[in-house]
Amino acid sequence: MADAAAGGRLTSAEAISLVAEVFEEQRPPERTGAPDGPLGWTGYDAARARAAEATGAEESVRYGPAVVGGHRCVLLVFEFGFLGGSLGERAGDRLAAAYRLAGRERVPLVSLVATGGSRMQEGMVALGQLQRVAREAAALRAAAVPHLAVLRDPATGGGWATVGAGADVVLALPGAQVGFAGSRVRPPDADPSAYTAEGQFAAGQVDAVVPPEHLRETLARWLGALRRTAGEGPPEPAPVPQRPPQSPPVESPVRGWDAVRAARAPERPRADAYLDHYFAHRLPLSGDRCGGVDPGLRCGVGVRADGRAVVYVAQCGTATTPAGYRTAARVVRLADVLALPVLTLVDTPGAANDAAAERAGAGAAIAAAFTAIAEARAPVTTLLIGEGGSGGALALAAPGGAWAARDSYFSVIAPELAAAILKRPPEQTAATADQLRLRPQDLLELGVVRGIV
Repeated sequence: MADAAAGGRLTSAEAISLVAEVFEEQRPPERTGAPDGPLGWTGYDAARARAAEATGAEESVRYGPAVVGGHRCVLLVFEFGFLGGSLGERAGDRLAAAYRLAGRERVPLVSLVATGGSRMQEGMVALGQLQRVAREAAALRAAAVPHLAVLRDPATGGGWATVGAGADVVLALPGAQVGFAGSRVRPPDADPSAYTAEGQFAAGQVDAVVPPEHLRETLARWLGALRRTAGEGPPEPAPVPQRPPQSPPVESPVRGWDAVRAARAPERPRADAYLDHYFAHRLPLSGDRCGGVDPGLRCGVGVRADGRAVVYVAQCGTATTPAGYRTAARVVRLADVLALPVLTLVDTPGAANDAAAERAGAGAAIAAAFTAIAEARAPVTTLLIGEGGSGGALALAAPGGAWAARDSYFSVIAPELAAAILKRPPEQTAATADQLRLRPQDLLELGVVRGIV
């Protein structure tokens, strides 16, 4: 498996053995058609026969029920050696059958993607398979059945833009070529790093790059987190996190400025400390799928010591960027698909408001986060763990489901900015903080939070 360790091109059999203990291949009814395909492309039937003989596969796609890390799923595997893993009508039959099998069995679909795109020898008939995949993916999502994709080398063209990028969770092998444009059709001056798994991860298109030796374990953890009981009702709300152990003690603030200073204290526990205490392990989700990643945001699915899974979105004390809000909205919406409760940890001085943030659509991104929280069918629990700066913090807070730590504050605006707007001298900032009633006990009295942790 040396090629796998280097992100090399795995055969479908190698990819299956890399992740699955059991795989039972299925075949849809064989399609009959005109000689050399719908276009009558001379030599097409012979090319397919040579590909089948060379790979031992009947088509560029294989599928069937499987067991990965002890968990049942449907495995969908591309064979790149079969005409470059390209999509044609028969491959579309297998893709559609895999999605439908996962839906019927109500088990996750796991796709191991390695494709060069749509099959030229079938023309627009081949390209139309992308719409077919999109319909099946929409039906699977409507049925609340999760889809995990693993990007092998290469993952390009329509297969990447539908099966790969359309999955709920997108993982990639190191060094894999990933991009809509294949290597032979890119602009000659294109930056090659943009077409790699690592480049796509940096651009927010991939949730994690996973070495092949850890892939089965990673998929097993995901499948375990997404495991459901038949007939299970709506998820229960996530428990409110408690203060991490060994955190410095804190008293209830006497004045508003005391609350601000406590929330800004460098020694107070931050999001990672809360998440590490709350979860036994975490499975990260990264990126807004629009080209951006906010390093000051933690998102993913965490598994608690009792095995219960919770989707989390946590601010880390920095100004949240538009990419951060778009990522948060994506993850909260995903919680509905996964039928999991949501935990948000609020800690930001406010939304990023520099020129770059405005050009990146700060207003629309914040609106998307507000809307995702408002529309969420999954219950949302919020803990204010530090600064709660204006709408940039409120966008991730659950209406009626928020709690506050003692070393936190929530305010319509930062006291310094409020004083500046009111044309007050800096020495009146503390008095302004009192007027804003931003202490945890004020928030409880005002009905902004349900309790103080």
